[in-house]
Amino acid sequence: MFSDVAAATAHAAGQAQTIDTPSLGVSLLFASILAMMILGLAMEEKLHAKKSVIVGLFAILCLLLAAFMELLPFGAVTLADGHKVKLPEFIPSIDWGVITIILGSSIFVDVTSKSGLFTWIAIKLTKASGGDPLILLTYYGLMTVVFSAVLNNVTAMIIIGSLSAVSLDRLGRSDKLLGFLLIEGLLTNVGGLLTLISSVPNIIVGTAAGIGFVTFFIKAAPYVAVTTALTLLMGAKLFRISRLAPDERALAAQQVATFDENDGIDSMGFFWFGTAMLVLFIVFIAGASFDGWAIGKLGMGFVAMSFAMIMLIRYKAEAHSFYSAVDWDLIFFFAFLFVVIHVMEEAGVLHLIGRGFAPIIAMGELTGGGMLLVVSAVASSITDNIPLAAMLAKILSAPEFGVGGDSPLWWSVIFGANLGGNLTPIGSASTLVAVTIMHKHGVGVSFARFVVLAFPYAVMHIALAVAYVLIFLT
Repeated sequence: MFSDVAAATAHAAGQAQTIDTPSLGVSLLFASILAMMILGLAMEEKLHAKKSVIVGLFAILCLLLAAFMELLPFGAVTLADGHKVKLPEFIPSIDWGVITIILGSSIFVDVTSKSGLFTWIAIKLTKASGGDPLILLTYYGLMTVVFSAVLNNVTAMIIIGSLSAVSLDRLGRSDKLLGFLLIEGLLTNVGGLLTLISSVPNIIVGTAAGIGFVTFFIKAAPYVAVTTALTLLMGAKLFRISRLAPDERALAAQQVATFDENDGIDSMGFFWFGTAMLVLFIVFIAGASFDGWAIGKLGMGFVAMSFAMIMLIRYKAEAHSFYSAVDWDLIFFFAFLFVVIHVMEEAGVLHLIGRGFAPIIAMGELTGGGMLLVVSAVASSITDNIPLAAMLAKILSAPEFGVGGDSPLWWSVIFGANLGGNLTPIGSASTLVAVTIMHKHGVGVSFARFVVLAFPYAVMHIALAVAYVLIFLT
């Protein structure tokens, strides 16, 4: 999953050194460090520390120990054309393609949201529902999935969750807010499966497997469509969200008609420019899936950064405000995580973990794929799914397993890493945001109650994913 530069790491003449295979004791030492890092990420809130700080400290520790034990091949990096570049060992271990996709997409979406486009869509659909709770739930559910595919899950949850609270309060249906927010929170993770850039695990695993944007969408869309429909039906039944009586519909329609979709639009010119750029962004990201195209050679990271810069032309004198709004914690978290995983590979930890997963992989694409999906889902429900996805992607890429890019095992990791977030409120950032909005509006739920309420949906999502991967993606 690391860059070609990292794969090409070599030693300059006279500087070459022989790196012996690490002993079991060394591998177990670094494995314990990895376990402590994952535990630290799981206790992020209790430690009052950001992800980047936690992983950054472990990255420093790993590099120092690896250098002291002479586990890392220090020297020049030899590029494909034979040119040697002197770089610190940790620089080529970072997958800069993934970093640029996340950075560029974040800036592009943030600037585009200033056009008022996403709020305009949300309010338009609210008015189109006529204030009917069941239609409103359907529209908000579909909007959640689409927004989660285009935006990041947290932004989608904030926009739709906040609008749900306002709409239901105005309609006098605040008793249904818990159901709306829970379903929307769960659907952010379902929508996160729709495209290659919808979630971070998608980017990591999809890049490692060589899955293109178009291929990803074609294969994931049927599952997302069916699961979204079943989730909405199940939610409407369990939370008793039904159509209004005929005599109530006129009043409800009048109440939502007072919403003004143009409130968030400062400039109609920029609104239409943002709309056009969003369409072009999706088209060019899809085009980056084809290696024969010039865009394909430059990659999705180039597309994301290019569109970010184009959108910033509108705020050229205030660009720094968007730079400061970037989730730098996530960016540095990724960079440090790649370093840690690189050291773990050199220390033989990934080989040990791979041996643990070997029996599952050896079961074949059917049984093994189902087991891997469930294990990934359970693991990602209690800790951050990004390190999990990164480690499994690296393991599946290992020559000893010989897992091809068309294997359903890759999809098992993708589905499991995304859907595991629906099992617990700490399984994903978007479900945590949903719980936060619940507490803000007086319908808060405890950890245990969230698990009880979400469990039937999560089991349905995971069971459908296992069946879909094994039947349609094998």
